[in-house]
Amino acid sequence: MPSIHKTVLLKETIDGLNLPASPSLGGKPKSIVVDGTFGGGGHSREICKRYPDVKVIALDQDKTALQKESIDCEISFHEANFRDIDKVLQEEGIEKVDGIILDLGLSSDQLENSGRGFSFMKSEPLYMTMKDKGDNLPSPEDVTAKDIVNGWSEQSLADIIYGYGEEKQARRIAKAIVDERQKEEIKTTSDLVAIIEKAIPAKFRRGKIHFATKTFQALRIAVNDELGALSEGLEKGFKVLKIGGRMSVISFHSLE
Repeated sequence: MPSIHKTVLLKETIDGLNLPASPSLGGKPKSIVVDGTFGGGGHSREICKRYPDVKVIALDQDKTALQKESIDCEISFHEANFRDIDKVLQEEGIEKVDGIILDLGLSSDQLENSGRGFSFMKSEPLYMTMKDKGDNLPSPEDVTAKDIVNGWSEQSLADIIYGYGEEKQARRIAKAIVDERQKEEIKTTSDLVAIIEKAIPAKFRRGKIHFATKTFQALRIAVNDELGALSEGLEKGFKVLKIGGRMSVISFHSLE
C-alpha cells in the first residue's frame, strides 16, 4: 500500500545534518546517513535527491515500511529498531556516520493502515505493536496492549496511563479496565474506548483532544518501550557519529 505519511520538518531536519558537499564537488568521501525511522521514506528520499552520492542506511522495525518504491541512491534496509543502531552498523562494516535522523512516535501509515489498534477511531485488535512481519499479527514473544489491559494490576495500569499518557483520570480509567475485564476480556480498540468513556466524567470528555488519546498513547509507549528505545538510541547514536557529525531528532510530546 502506498505511503500516506506526510514527512514533517523535512527541510529543517536535513539542513540540520549539515552534510558535506558531494565527492564530485568537494573531493571528500561520500556521506553516510542513518535514517533510524524510515517510515514513508520521505527523509531518505530527500537526502538522496540533495546528495546523490550519499549512502543511506534505513532502519524500521515495521517490515511493511521497508517495502517502498526504489530510492535513487545507495541505500540498504534493515528491519530493526534504532536502539540497535550499533548492531546494524556492525553488519554494514561501518564504524562512524555523518548523520542520523530519528522521527519519533507514530506515522500516519501505522495509524491509518496497520490494523494493529493504534487508532481509537476504528475497531481493531488491541495490539499496538510497531513491529510487523507483514501479516499485522504480533510475534508470540511480543507484549501487546491486549496483554496489558487484561493482565496488569490496577496500580500498574494507573501508573503507565498517568506516567506515559499524562492522563489525570488515570486511576478512574485503570479501575474501570479492571472492573470490565472481570466480566469479559477486552479485545478491541472499541472495547477500550467504551470503557474509557464510561470512566471519565462527562465534563472531561469534551476537551480539545479525544478523551481516549492519552490512554492510547500511554499503552503504545509501554508496548513498544519507546522511551527506553529513545534513551538507548540516542546514547548509541552519539557514539557512532563522526567528529562534526549531527543527529536530527523530531519529537512530539513532553516525555520524548
